[in-house]
Amino acid sequence: MAKERGRSVIASNRKARHDYHIEDVFEAGLALTGTEVKALRMGRASLVDGFAHFSGNELWLEGVHIPEYLNGTWTNHAPRRRRKLLLHREELEKIATKTRERGRTVVPLQLYFKDGRAKVEIALATGKREYDKRQSLRERQDRREADRAIGHRENR
Repeated sequence: MAKERGRSVIASNRKARHDYHIEDVFEAGLALTGTEVKALRMGRASLVDGFAHFSGNELWLEGVHIPEYLNGTWTNHAPRRRRKLLLHREELEKIATKTRERGRTVVPLQLYFKDGRAKVEIALATGKREYDKRQSLRERQDRREADRAIGHRENR
C-alpha cells in the first residue's frame, strides 16, 4: 500500500475558538488502539467535550469521542476512554508550568492524519467571558459586512 502524504482533517473543534482565547498551539501524537485508528479512518470523531490534563508527568486527552469500529469484535475500544498524548519533554514541561496558572486549560482543536499518523492539535487556552464572546461575534459580523460592501462595490 502506498504511504500517505499530507494532512487530512478528521474532526475540528470550532467551538473551542469561540469559547477560549488561544495562546499556544502544539501538535501531539496519540496512543491509539487498532480499532480506534480504523474508526478514525472512517472519518468519525468528536472533539466537542474534549480536554487534556496531567496525571503525573504525562498529558492525557479525555472526553474525545471516537465511536466503536463497526466491524470490530470483542477487541473494540471504549468510545470515551483516556488517550495518552505524545509530546517532547520540553513541550510537556512548558504546558505544565502554564496550566498551573489560574484560568488556563488545554483544549483539542483538530484531530487529523499527518503522513499516515494520527495527530491532535492542542492549545493552551484561557476561557472567554460572555462579553468577550459577544465582542468577537460582533467583530466577525462587522468584517463580513465590510467584505460584502467591498465586493458589491467592485462588481459595479
